[in-house]
Amino acid sequence: MNGYSIRIAEAIRNADGNLPGVQLGRKCLDRDIPVAEVARILKVTRQTVYSWFCGKSQPQPHHLHGVSVFLQAFDNNN
Repeated sequence: MNGYSIRIAEAIRNADGNLPGVQLGRKCLDRDIPVAEVARILKVTRQTVYSWFCGKSQPQPHHLHGVSVFLQAFDNNN
């Protein structure tokens, strides 16, 4: 699971799936995309990405576009 601990994977699965960060987390978990890669592309820390994925925080407005692009890319690659 590309660096996802069992605890983090469970937190992602149990978080509110309506949140964009959690949606991104679930897709990354399912597709085995590392948090470090998401953090690098969105220019945030890995901890920030983990917080989004687990629903502990939400992406700031200036990051939402990047999250949306990721989600659209996943949808286009089904």
